[in-house]
Amino acid sequence: MNSGAENCRPRGPADFCLTCLLTSGAMLLAIGASFAWLDIDFGALFSREAAAGMGGFVTSFFPPDAGPDFLKKILVGSLQTFAVAAVGTLLAAALGLVAALPAAGRMGIAARPLARFGLNVLRSVPELVWATLMVLAAGLGPFAGTLALALHTTGVLGRLFAEAMENAPATAEASLREAGAGSAVAFVYGMLPLVWPQVIAYSLYRLEMNIRMAAVLGFVGAGGLGQMLYFHLSLFQQAQAATVLIAMLLLVLAVDAVSHLLRGRLAG
Repeated sequence: MNSGAENCRPRGPADFCLTCLLTSGAMLLAIGASFAWLDIDFGALFSREAAAGMGGFVTSFFPPDAGPDFLKKILVGSLQTFAVAAVGTLLAAALGLVAALPAAGRMGIAARPLARFGLNVLRSVPELVWATLMVLAAGLGPFAGTLALALHTTGVLGRLFAEAMENAPATAEASLREAGAGSAVAFVYGMLPLVWPQVIAYSLYRLEMNIRMAAVLGFVGAGGLGQMLYFHLSLFQQAQAATVLIAMLLLVLAVDAVSHLLRGRLAG
């Protein structure tokens, strides 16, 4: 009883965490050192000339180019961006599900750390780096972007699928094995139905993220809206770039809304 009362008493100045104080001080010191190292001229950043230049830059994007011919190109680029993200996510979901089996320890103790190491390598390399490597290997175009998204997303989804398998109850699968079913049949009918909603939910969430990333991968030549944006910005065609940015925003919002609706129904 005494220990419970002591735990419930108000904390005073004597109870202040020394580790918290030292950590906060180290963070403030690191932030201060970062500002000193970068040598940012805040006076020039907030000066009248900087504000005028920024205002002129922003107004140069208006009005966006709404010509019929250019809008047709925007539609093609949007479909290409969505296709890159969709195919990349689909490949990653299939490969991630296969890789999750050894990563979850279902193919022996020795295969588990090897599979997890491979998944860690895939997801530790950013999509832009994968895209740069794939452009060098496969050439410019959406194929390089698809491969880049598939490689990185395989590492992410494979780890998530493996965690879902490890956390799912094994009662149904064990019952099927005791009844004489094989390992594959017990997995398909005992384990897979339990993790399948999470597999779909994780895949849809990664599709949302890959839509955004597919638009960015175009900057390294992976096709789609990102490549169009890079092209028009390079030529200082701000009106066309504004239209591309609006198309990116609408595409991301549409995919986010549909994915959120599907995941909500799945969870329900």
